[in-house]
Amino acid sequence: MRKYLVSINDLPPGGKEFTLDDQEIWLGPLKEFHMDCRIERPLAARINVVPTEDGCLVRGRLTGGVVVPCNRCAEDAAVDIDAAIEEFEEIPAEENAASAEAAPDGASHVVYDRHAPMLDLAAVCWEEFMLALPVAPLCREDCKGLCPRCGTNLNEGQCGCTPDEGDHRMAPLRDLAAKRQ
Repeated sequence: MRKYLVSINDLPPGGKEFTLDDQEIWLGPLKEFHMDCRIERPLAARINVVPTEDGCLVRGRLTGGVVVPCNRCAEDAAVDIDAAIEEFEEIPAEENAASAEAAPDGASHVVYDRHAPMLDLAAVCWEEFMLALPVAPLCREDCKGLCPRCGTNLNEGQCGCTPDEGDHRMAPLRDLAAKRQ
């Protein structure tokens, strides 16, 4: 992933605003992680970074649109991305932080470059993008999914499969209910 490093020490006290609209920020990791996701409307982040005594406050918004597979039928599901970004990035002690070339996974987005703390805005954007994706995207709210037997897309019509009789261990109880009527 391409890095967009911002020197925390060089930020003005009131902060500075950044716009990240380079699609490679998202396309690179999507390809690297073999994610079935394509960008439909360009993703862009407007981020304001305000330095504090022991880190920096990162606020902004990530917008755009992507297409991912529906969780029920695997057809295209359009997802609008409109996520607020608000997090605090603590400056780790230099001996506990990685260099700009090798940031640890899951660690702070602050790395050191020539003994200066740098915030990787691309990493912030990627993390926020991943958090903005729905856990179970749907092509439509009433998606019927796929037939578990033959795999027919039930949104396009019924399949020829017979209805599932359910758990065979319950057959005696179903027979009992049928005899009672």
